[in-house]
Amino acid sequence: MKKKFFLCGTIGWCMEILFTSTHSILEKNFQLTGYTSLWMFPIYGMASFLLPMYKYVKKLHIFFRGSIYTLCIFITEYFTGSFLKQYHLCPWDYSKAKLNINGVIRLDFAPFWFFLGLLFERILTQNPRS
Repeated sequence: MKKKFFLCGTIGWCMEILFTSTHSILEKNFQLTGYTSLWMFPIYGMASFLLPMYKYVKKLHIFFRGSIYTLCIFITEYFTGSFLKQYHLCPWDYSKAKLNINGVIRLDFAPFWFFLGLLFERILTQNPRS
């Protein structure tokens, strides 16, 4: 499980850097500067906990599995963001986004979390014994 935690943390970091660097185009930053935070590593690492859940949802249609993963990611994002926000450590602030909840969740990110959950499922189930 420790290897899966580190794998998910690393993949999450890399994906966040790619996402933020691509998003920088909208801000006319053509250096494509990407960024993340050390706090994000354990948050993304928690995706490894989807593996034990997988045995209960693996027979469900992909839409339901993706929706369950999206909900889990939103819950994790809400609680970790709220906790870090109390100490002024939260690396993200969605308070200016239209579809935000307490500045720590963006509901319009649901499609990203849906596919990310399914990607983590695929990665985690590739070799479940490692």
